[in-house]
Amino acid sequence: MRMSAIALLVLGMALPLAAQAQDATAPADEAKGPPPTEAAPQPPAEPPQPPAEQSQPPAETSQPPAASSQPQAAPSQPSGRARRLPAPPGARVYIVWPGNGTVINGGKFWVRMGLQNMGIAPAGVRRDNTGHHHLLIDVDLPPMDEPIPNNKNHLHFGGGQTEARIELPPGKHTLQLLLGDADHVPFDPPVYSEKVTITVR
Repeated sequence: MRMSAIALLVLGMALPLAAQAQDATAPADEAKGPPPTEAAPQPPAEPPQPPAEQSQPPAETSQPPAASSQPQAAPSQPSGRARRLPAPPGARVYIVWPGNGTVINGGKFWVRMGLQNMGIAPAGVRRDNTGHHHLLIDVDLPPMDEPIPNNKNHLHFGGGQTEARIELPPGKHTLQLLLGDADHVPFDPPVYSEKVTITVR
């Protein structure tokens, strides 16, 4: 009996101590709080996609630029040159008087001009197969693709004259006729006379 009483006494003292131990540990666990929740692992991010390539290359021109079916007409005359009218076959101009070798006393004399297979028209008048006279004095023929010069050595008879009175200083001189169109341009082929030489006393 005595042993039982001692056992009960020891047991009674042990129970309160155990309860106190539980009460002391409980607040510490509550302070800690629930264990942290681990974040769910995230799947790795997908690598960036390269820019989309064109499914087809740029369309190329199926046909080259169309060339002109007609060739460009070449200019009838080079740039800066006068347009020449055709002369009819057999056209001829000549000096009626003075003849080659003529000696003239005094400085004034008449020059008479002849023309075959063409007609005479004043300068500026455009008619087929017509022109007007130019008298060349002491010079050679001018360029045939330019208007005939107008000076003391190239006399123009734009009024359609077939004779004219001129005056030259003493000495030898050459005379030659050249027919020009309405714009004073020689024909093609050119219509010109033989050159004559005269002497003025």
